[in-house]
Amino acid sequence: MSDAETLFEKIIAGEIPSEKVYEDDTTYAFRDIRPQSKVHVLVVPKTRYRNVAELAAADPQLLSDVITTAHKVADLEGIRESGYRVVFNTDSDAGQTVFHVHAHVLGGEQLGLFGRYE
Repeated sequence: MSDAETLFEKIIAGEIPSEKVYEDDTTYAFRDIRPQSKVHVLVVPKTRYRNVAELAAADPQLLSDVITTAHKVADLEGIRESGYRVVFNTDSDAGQTVFHVHAHVLGGEQLGLFGRYE
């Protein structure tokens, strides 16, 4: 992994502005600047790992913290009851563009039928 700071590290440090939704000791959640649904919040661990596989192998508790924060975001955004999606893109072919693991929390409307067979 490069020693250069990622965009997300600069956001967490307050060097780049963001619309914070939630923060605790280990995670930071903020609105995506190119939302893919009515609610689109990114949840980032404050410690950088390249992707979710690297995070899971190195620090399972921090991965749990990310998922717990995603659930808190769903509560704060009023989408827990109606439903929400949590997505991790892993590497370029999946669409990951910032190589600091992050979860997308999506909801607030009927989402596409991803994973549903009819």
